[in-house]
Amino acid sequence: MSKKYVIGIDQSTQGTKALLFDKEGALICRMDIAHKQIINDLGWVSHDPEEIYENVIDAVKGVLSKSNVSPKEILSIGISNQRETSLIWDRESGRALNDAIVWQCSRASEICERPIIKENADHIFTTTGIKLSPYFPAAKIAWLLENTEGAKEKAATGNICHGTMDSYLVYRLTGRETYATDYSNASRTQLFDIFGLKWDEKICMLFGIDPKNMPLVLDSDACFGYTDMGGLFADKVPIHSVMGDSHAALFGQDCLENGQTKATYGTGSSIMMNIGDKPIHSRNGLVTSLAWGRKGNVKYVLEGNLNYTGAVITWLKDDLNLIKSAGETEELANRACKDDELYLVPAFTGLGAPYWNFRARAAIVGMDRTTGKAEFSRAALECIAYQITDIVKAMSEDSGIKLTELRVDGGPTRNNYLMQFQSDMAGCRVLVPDQEELSGIGAAYMSGIAAGLWDETILSRMKRTVHEPKMKEGLAGVKYEGWKAAVATVNK
Repeated sequence: MSKKYVIGIDQSTQGTKALLFDKEGALICRMDIAHKQIINDLGWVSHDPEEIYENVIDAVKGVLSKSNVSPKEILSIGISNQRETSLIWDRESGRALNDAIVWQCSRASEICERPIIKENADHIFTTTGIKLSPYFPAAKIAWLLENTEGAKEKAATGNICHGTMDSYLVYRLTGRETYATDYSNASRTQLFDIFGLKWDEKICMLFGIDPKNMPLVLDSDACFGYTDMGGLFADKVPIHSVMGDSHAALFGQDCLENGQTKATYGTGSSIMMNIGDKPIHSRNGLVTSLAWGRKGNVKYVLEGNLNYTGAVITWLKDDLNLIKSAGETEELANRACKDDELYLVPAFTGLGAPYWNFRARAAIVGMDRTTGKAEFSRAALECIAYQITDIVKAMSEDSGIKLTELRVDGGPTRNNYLMQFQSDMAGCRVLVPDQEELSGIGAAYMSGIAAGLWDETILSRMKRTVHEPKMKEGLAGVKYEGWKAAVATVNK
């Protein structure tokens, strides 16, 4: 029986997906398992790492059972992960010592305000490409070490591991044999020297983290060890790629050339531009990171991150009960009053890129007596496109590259109103692929390429729907200026 299938595991904010690809690169089956969102009275957002680990195994078992594919036919596995979500675990047992701090959570803000850390903010930025922020794992890991019983003692004896979800899953799936991350995830920790390609000892120590306890950093297409997936595989299968979800989506979108840009629409959003093998420090509130490491070489990206894009629609549905499903928003937006000037600024936990104001709070601007559910739904959709346009414009200024197209992915891209409005605001073509799960696809394709099943032409086979700008340029400008004015009311 030949090995002719590849599994992509996408461990995301809301749940875990196992995606099964055949030898032609076609997605033939998927299995989704949600995990609990743990939110306390202070608004802290956490995940149970043990639940996520078990869900990974169950998702893989489920997708094989559902597809009637034998475990013996699996050639390799690729993993994409929710990135800045951070956790600590016991080196001997592999068990998490606390719940993971989700990327959305800003509980570690106080750590970034400490004088010794603020005094070194410039060094942190010039070394890591990242502005000092509790969004990133440096402060999150520091918080966990300081606030988890027994963690400091374990750290002092080297009996601790810490990092992002990818390194935890690899550690558990390989039976504690591989403690490693990849260049894409390492570059997002705010602890990694993206020029020297190593953990920065000074920055680690500023946050009270011993660099000796950090994971090994490998190429994204390296072999991260072998897994029996909880006894599923009689012969262990290689984990042959690991990437942060946004980086995996960039790869899956075939953005391999300088200037190619993608936007992932998920709970939050990542907008990422490939800038090649020469890093650029942003002057406009963006982050410089590593796209990936492949075959001993790294590529760099400019990136902007948003906390609330798809999550705004979830808020409409679950918290305000204005809609029963996300799909309703397209019809409501088309029905809304054309002259309504409502803006929603979704700064529920502050403003992300390019503003980086975590003290800002959400606002509704321009509401009048005629504002109703339809107008509110349209404003919720439009705020997603406005936020992404902010970042696209910043990228063009930093790179000197004027975007002619934006490749997009994620569930909200099925909303035609949103995609057309995005094209109008960004002033470029928006390309929507016929597949939604670009993070899992990217990780699987990189794994299959590394394992020898495919070559890079697999990336160019995807079909796409194209949205062209249609709105009058003057009107688009007026609407965008209205957005900037609305943001200014909270960005103080």
